[in-house]
Amino acid sequence: MRTRREFLSAATLAGAAAPALVRSRALGKDGVVAPSERIIVGGIGLRGRGMGVLGWMLPEKDVQFVAICDAQRSAREHCKKVVDERYKNNDCKAYPNVREFLAERTDIDAILMATGDRWHALMSVLAMRAGKDVYTEKPSSMTIAEGQAVVDTAKRYGRIYQTGTQRLSEGHHVFCYELARTGRLGKVHTVYAHIAPWDDAYMKHDWLPAEPEPPKEEVDWDAWLGPCPWRPFNRAYIGGGWRGHYDFHTSCIGEWGAHTFAQAQEGMGLTDTSPVEYEFVDNRFGEGMVTHFANGVRMILSRGNYKGVNLFRGSCGARFEGPDGWATSGDGGLEVSKPAFMSEQKKLLSDYVARTGRSLNHMRNWLDCIKSRRPTVANPTVMHRSMTTVHAANICMWVRRSLKFDPVKEEFVNDPEANRLRVRANRAPWVF
Repeated sequence: MRTRREFLSAATLAGAAAPALVRSRALGKDGVVAPSERIIVGGIGLRGRGMGVLGWMLPEKDVQFVAICDAQRSAREHCKKVVDERYKNNDCKAYPNVREFLAERTDIDAILMATGDRWHALMSVLAMRAGKDVYTEKPSSMTIAEGQAVVDTAKRYGRIYQTGTQRLSEGHHVFCYELARTGRLGKVHTVYAHIAPWDDAYMKHDWLPAEPEPPKEEVDWDAWLGPCPWRPFNRAYIGGGWRGHYDFHTSCIGEWGAHTFAQAQEGMGLTDTSPVEYEFVDNRFGEGMVTHFANGVRMILSRGNYKGVNLFRGSCGARFEGPDGWATSGDGGLEVSKPAFMSEQKKLLSDYVARTGRSLNHMRNWLDCIKSRRPTVANPTVMHRSMTTVHAANICMWVRRSLKFDPVKEEFVNDPEANRLRVRANRAPWVF
């Protein structure tokens, strides 16, 4: 079967004998990317956060966004309106059924996906099986087993995958990681990772009261629920009221840990593994949990203030400490123990870009890797290993005891109860 670009090339040759006038824009001149070089993108589940990420994508000249799929009519209509206004046409197509969408749109190269958490891994797997590259919001798995499925599928189908841990690509965060990674702080012994200062680790196992279910064309409730257990319809779920419920969420640990554990592990050079030990803490949040990597480095979970020290600068922070100093970054900025470190910022970032070939723009990194077929900064392994840390920390809280973990076998050591929590049953037909 011909690829889209092969088809375009063949069509061009077939028409070469006939004289034609071709607009310069179609040839990629005047700063416009030629159609054969554009990345054709569709979206799944783009609402608040997803529309924000779409806003990063639409200005990219080598992207053409062509279709949106969503179980909720108002969401897909809103996305279509935004896209059509951007392109000054009415071409964006809207779909309610994801299986039909993926099967029908063989022209689409890549998927931007920002559904609720419960869908992230399964939707990524379905899209990659359909031959699409994937950008998915975090947290990218609900269990250790789901993360394994994403890694295996990306490898088997040769797909490019990026998870939305965008702080792996933001300059001041990257500088902080590079200070740690390059030894400026000495041998890092302790890292602090920010967890969300709301909700708790012991999520709700009940559900909201039933309300009259809307017509399927307004909200396909079965599809909206997806792989999680059946729950009666309640409109609050659609407005974000699913957070804090076990069926839908990864707790306060996963809410920000999906970002910050990847950030911490990047600075430690440990993106291909997970801690080997998790120390239970008797509070509702995981505050102060100490995790241990095999090389002796400790990663401590904190909601922001640890033993009287304000650890981070804004939300989603990571702090690195070594014998020669410390560095901490968050959405509010960067702070270092020695002013002299700041004089190296430009050089370290330049060296990082040269060494990795990565853009300091998370969306651009994904798009560049779609073209080069090189792994993204937040590739399946980086996602899975950091999310395994999230899930293991949650399981430690749920079983209420310290745990040992084998990151090679990806199982807890001599603990059948903890090992059973590495997987959740999916509701048919939404299965891997």
